Amino acid sequence: MPEIYDAFASQVKINDETIEGLQSIEYAQVKSRHDIGAIGTDERIAVYFGLKIVSGKLTIASANKTLDGLLKDNKQFSITATLKHGDTGRNVTFDDCYLDNKSFSLSVQAPGSTIYSFTAARVREE
Repeated sequence: MPEIYDAFASQVKINDETIEGLQSIEYAQVKSRHDIGAIGTDERIAVYFGLKIVSGKLTIASANKTLDGLLKDNKQFSITATLKHGDTGRNVTFDDCYLDNKSFSLSVQAPGSTIYSFTAARVREE
């Protein structure tokens, strides 16, 4: 059976501070991979794995002073997301994070929102 998490029951913290107004969190892990071929054949005989990149985005209603300060000062931080649905839960922790950029949008039909993009040294799922 799939694990289904509810955004309303879940929580995200930056350095142990709960982020108010969080609309969404997204992240991706990409592994650098190189195929090794044998001389005289077109088949792969091995795979070499290199650097793993962890990147993500936090979408916040309006803006967040803590995240703005981390971006301005280029300070390292951690993110802990507690994903929940009823009694089911999972912690996702991002270590050694840095903010890369932020973008803000405001329209007539919606409140303002800011997207903060980050990278992390690793992600741990428990």
